[in-house]
Amino acid sequence: MWIVVSLAAGWVGSNFMPGEWYAALAKPSWTPPNAVFGPVWTILYVLMGIAAWLVWRKAGFSGAGVALALFILQLVLNGLWSYIFFGANQLLPAFVEVVILWLLILATTLSFWRIVPGAGTLLLPYLCWVAFASALNFQLWRLNG
Repeated sequence: MWIVVSLAAGWVGSNFMPGEWYAALAKPSWTPPNAVFGPVWTILYVLMGIAAWLVWRKAGFSGAGVALALFILQLVLNGLWSYIFFGANQLLPAFVEVVILWLLILATTLSFWRIVPGAGTLLLPYLCWVAFASALNFQLWRLNG
């Protein structure tokens, strides 16, 4: 169930794909090719789902309510970023949102770690990827502001 919930956030985000607007942006040299994003995000969503399942299995909603609520909240912001960035073409608001997302992922990671250390570990690639995405978003804003 948790993998499906995580992949659902990815599905929401996938409704706002890079198009002509994104292709026309000036990009830093370290921008990954578009083909990288789909596979990376799929792996991250699966890892997120496994992490949430491990926490839920160990503590349930009664013992991990805050951690799981943080998880759901960061998933909502994850999908919202795609709308702000690709759907509304708003670079600065997307950057502000992705920084808030990163902070929520950090809080989720720490909350998961306290319950099941392995679950927190599974979120570390996601935390790193969103840090990278934040830096890329910032550079895109600076170059195209």
